Amino acid sequence: MKGNEKILEHLNARLAEELTAINQYMVHAEMCDSWNYSKLDEAIEKRAITEMKHAEALIARILFLEGRPIVSKLNKISIGAEVPDMHKNDLEAELDAVKAYNETIRLAGEVGDDGTRNLLESILKDEEDHVDWLEAQLDQIKQMGLPTYLAQQMGE
Repeated sequence: MKGNEKILEHLNARLAEELTAINQYMVHAEMCDSWNYSKLDEAIEKRAITEMKHAEALIARILFLEGRPIVSKLNKISIGAEVPDMHKNDLEAELDAVKAYNETIRLAGEVGDDGTRNLLESILKDEEDHVDWLEAQLDQIKQMGLPTYLAQQMGE
């Protein structure tokens, strides 16, 4: 089924964002692993895997719409040097994603592409959950202090 060119352009932009997030989150997860913050490592890696599933779904939709998925484009990756910076950078990326998905959902509705709109709405829900989790982590750091927060992130 031939898709709307503007939709395909937006889907490839969302794909670039997902691929960028995967890379950023995997680096952050490995950094946490090297510092023995196993709970954070696990949570961030899980988020990266969710983003991989989003990328896979976007690729499938682009192909269904007879487009060409662009997997060689990444946006700027923002690696945090310390855990609070990681969370802040990841939160910024997720907030940008929520805004972008809402814009693309609106466009899909305007052009009558309900299949794309439904897919993007399910991805948007995940992105909003990521925002919620990151905001909670930053709140915990603020409320209990960084040393206590980090102590809770260590493995057995």
